[in-house]
Amino acid sequence: MNRRLQKSVVAGAALLALMGGAAYVISRSMRRRGAERRVGISPPTTASSPIVSPRPVAASGAATQSVSSFRLALPGYRFVFPRDHAAHPPFATEWWYYTGHLQARDERGKQRHFGYQLTFFRQALKLRAVRRQSKWAARDIIFAHLALTDETRQQFYFTDRIARAALGLAGAAVKTPHIWLGDWSLRFARGEQRLRASGTDASGTNTVGNNSNSGTPFALDLTQRALEPPVIHGQNGVSQKAAGHGRASHYYSFCRLQTHGTLRLGDERFKVTGQSWFDHEFGSNQLAPGQVGWDWFSLQLSDGRELMLYRMRLKDGGTDPFSSGTIVERDGRTRHLKRDEFHIESRATWRSPQSGALYPSRWRVTLPREGIVLDIVPVVANQELRTRRSTGINYWEGSIRMTGAQRGQALSGAGYVELTGYDKPFAATF
Repeated sequence: MNRRLQKSVVAGAALLALMGGAAYVISRSMRRRGAERRVGISPPTTASSPIVSPRPVAASGAATQSVSSFRLALPGYRFVFPRDHAAHPPFATEWWYYTGHLQARDERGKQRHFGYQLTFFRQALKLRAVRRQSKWAARDIIFAHLALTDETRQQFYFTDRIARAALGLAGAAVKTPHIWLGDWSLRFARGEQRLRASGTDASGTNTVGNNSNSGTPFALDLTQRALEPPVIHGQNGVSQKAAGHGRASHYYSFCRLQTHGTLRLGDERFKVTGQSWFDHEFGSNQLAPGQVGWDWFSLQLSDGRELMLYRMRLKDGGTDPFSSGTIVERDGRTRHLKRDEFHIESRATWRSPQSGALYPSRWRVTLPREGIVLDIVPVVANQELRTRRSTGINYWEGSIRMTGAQRGQALSGAGYVELTGYDKPFAATF
């Protein structure tokens, strides 16, 4: 594979992971105690058209392109945990995605609030393990994005990295849930999830003293424990993203994770606590012709419910009918939301001074059947990642707050929103 093509494939993988959390919701009660339990999906009665997961895989065209030798995400998949927390080499693209909100007190005892994102991506270059003499030969490329929002001081930091899965530089284990990229890592063990990542701010937009391109160091070392079982998104084991065979992914989430650990920002070090959201998605799909990107929402309501929504956007400005979502009730029940069961209205815009991309910046989300109306506002306007070190993709992913009501009862909450394809259509990148 020539370097230019390889770069495109890697970029596509990142895209797929980027939106992976487009739609999901989780319940608060842990009535079914085993987060590490077997989740059965009944066999499909029909091979309904696949979906393009909210973080589409590389390449354009039909799902039967050169990736056709990889396994497609098709109805009837049966999730088994903890096995499915690990890597799935038969599929071309995969990501493990965390967002969350953290609280701490500084040295003066003042409250500080942070949001964070950490995503690991695996993009396969070959279906089977490489058997060449070179120790650099690799089947997969691993890349990752790390972002931190200092909500109190209205600053945003991000960094990214990439490496081939060779020579121990990076990898995604199959038998045990362990993903690493240099000293960045994710590991599942003894009912907990451990995240470690650190880097230097690559945004060039933050100010420390008179330096507007500070290169501020920041780091996360977090331990997560699920407050509820995993939620399977979509229907019959697949999350459909577009019409067509294999345009789908297998997608599940832990919608509420109890989180604690340490956070370092510049010379400051904090002990943090909070709640997080985890998505894991894998498939061999891509954006369909006519799709340019997606808007994805992961929302944790103050009453203990969760809501995931994704909108697949079309070139003509419309919404793909396979856009969907999940609502998770307090008792753990979930309901799949079809495109006509929710509305997302953009109510303001923000233009990036760095990329020039124009993004939606405020939203009203309505679920008519539930009587829910939510007004969503970014905590910081500029939460754009420009991933020059890995995928070359510009996208907005940021911490949000929301207020609203359900049939007269006040609602509030926090979450994350991801916006892709506003700088350039993803199809062009693929």
